[in-house]
Amino acid sequence: MGLSSALAIAMSGLRANQAALSITSGNVANAQTPGYVTRTPNQIEVATGDSGSSVQVTGVNRQLDLYVQSQLRTETSGGAYADQMANILGQLQNVYGPPGGDGTLETTYNNFTSALQALSTSQGSQSAQTSALAAAQSLAQSLNATSQGIQTLRSNVEQDIGSSVAQANADLAQIATINGQLQGLPPTDPAAAALMDQRDSAVSDLSKLMDVRTVTNSANEISVFTTTGVQLVGDQLASKLVFTSPGPLTANSLYSSDPTKNGVGSLTIQFPNGGSLDMIANNAITSGQIAADLKLRDQTLVQAQTQVDQLAASMSSALSDTTTAGSAVTGPPAGFSVDTSNLQPGNTINLTVTNSTTNLQRQIQIVNVTDPTALPLQNLPNASPTRIGVNLSGGITPTVLSQLNAALPGVVFSNPSGATLNIVGSATATVNSASTTTTASSLTGGSAQLPLFTDGNALYTGAITGAGSQMTGYAGRITVNPALVKNPANFTVYSNSPPTAAGDTTRPDFLYSQLTTGSFTYSPQTGLGSIASPFSGTITGFMQQFLSQQANAATTATQLKQGQDVVVSTLQQKFNSVAGVSIDTEMSNLIALQNSYAANAHVMSVVQSMMNTLLQAQI
Repeated sequence: MGLSSALAIAMSGLRANQAALSITSGNVANAQTPGYVTRTPNQIEVATGDSGSSVQVTGVNRQLDLYVQSQLRTETSGGAYADQMANILGQLQNVYGPPGGDGTLETTYNNFTSALQALSTSQGSQSAQTSALAAAQSLAQSLNATSQGIQTLRSNVEQDIGSSVAQANADLAQIATINGQLQGLPPTDPAAAALMDQRDSAVSDLSKLMDVRTVTNSANEISVFTTTGVQLVGDQLASKLVFTSPGPLTANSLYSSDPTKNGVGSLTIQFPNGGSLDMIANNAITSGQIAADLKLRDQTLVQAQTQVDQLAASMSSALSDTTTAGSAVTGPPAGFSVDTSNLQPGNTINLTVTNSTTNLQRQIQIVNVTDPTALPLQNLPNASPTRIGVNLSGGITPTVLSQLNAALPGVVFSNPSGATLNIVGSATATVNSASTTTTASSLTGGSAQLPLFTDGNALYTGAITGAGSQMTGYAGRITVNPALVKNPANFTVYSNSPPTAAGDTTRPDFLYSQLTTGSFTYSPQTGLGSIASPFSGTITGFMQQFLSQQANAATTATQLKQGQDVVVSTLQQKFNSVAGVSIDTEMSNLIALQNSYAANAHVMSVVQSMMNTLLQAQI
């Protein structure tokens, strides 16, 4: 090896050291920069003549574990989902209030039943009547406030979806832009490394909002997909999420895959080629904050609203509804006769029918539905009771009879006269029982039942229309009957002709009994019981059940959040152990570079000395 070759090699070593020092100083300077990935020099050996070699720095390498990075993004989505669920369910607990707290559902309900008990024992004193009225109003107001609190949470979640979509679109646009900027740049180019850091940060931010996975092509561009396969970014083109919200939500603002019936914000994606996809109907987002918000808005909080609506409806119906058994019709075939004259919209004819072949017994409700747009009623598989809707506003017409006979083969319906409906069996079916459930409309109708709670100024009958059930949102509208507010004496006076006797506690005894020991069946949409076997029990038991269910859900969500936080933190530490800047490692690198620099400088010094000696010898 000649002196010139040795000098060239030493010079290349110094240049490599200088480049490495620049990279190391950049690592140290960015030790606290979020998203910065440690760089190392990319060095290659270069042959010099026939012997020896020099070194050349061709760029930088980013030090990261792609597998851990992918896992971190997945768990980040899960963590954001768990965080949002725990956050909103915790706020829902605040809406319900602490157990035993003033103004909570449980407290105001217990106060009302206690006031009714006092009304009974005081034999209807005026002060007891006033106290019962105040307790009833407090209970109604508590239901109103609870309903409003749930809908406020839904509206907040709706607004959060809009904010998340805007942030997601910004991330997608940034990823596509950086893909374009990386065109033509080799992966080891220092400028490419900085751009890839920015792109990775955008993908990480996006993973908090929704579940994503990435695919890198030979041009160092990434395509971004949801885990369900919907493409969000392709090369240099980004899709755009479109969220259209109606604004603040009410209990009647419900999701439907039918755009004409949907009452909440829609979320679609517009692809660069002009196509689009409904992200909610296709369940395209399964994790991240957006997925949590969608579940909260359309399922979790809707179920919470249904629970308080059911509580309000059950209270109202328990105090106002009268079930009257049908009169026996001698056979053969045997059956029953019921009077339909007092059936209001939502009131029912209740049947128990046994199939003679299978010996299978069914519970059936014939519901008076006066809105033709609500017919036919839909039943879930194995629903009990099975509901059949007919319009009885015009009486028992031949059309009604035809509809009933077609809906229940084996059961024969007929109209002997007026509003009477005969229901008899056949060789294939036996009618075991029949009754009607009607709603009292008068405070002094001569019975203990009274419409104590109303839907504004209207009776609560459970009416079904094309817009849905009267029960939906009822907790937000429930109020004490204005007529009862004007005359609290009707807490005890239930008849004017003949007048209710002084000290008669028939009505307060009935009210107290219905609210404390009466057993009722509740909709499976409340999340209690099943379609085939709905939850049954007292109103107090139902309330305690759903409050306990919600408290358990909040606790579980918090525990899941804590567990997910540990997983994300562990993966982040594992990722940082490779990708993050270690000051100790960089200091060690500096020492090694210092020694290498000194060695190369010493070679140059020796070469210079040898050249000077050779020059002197020639002289």
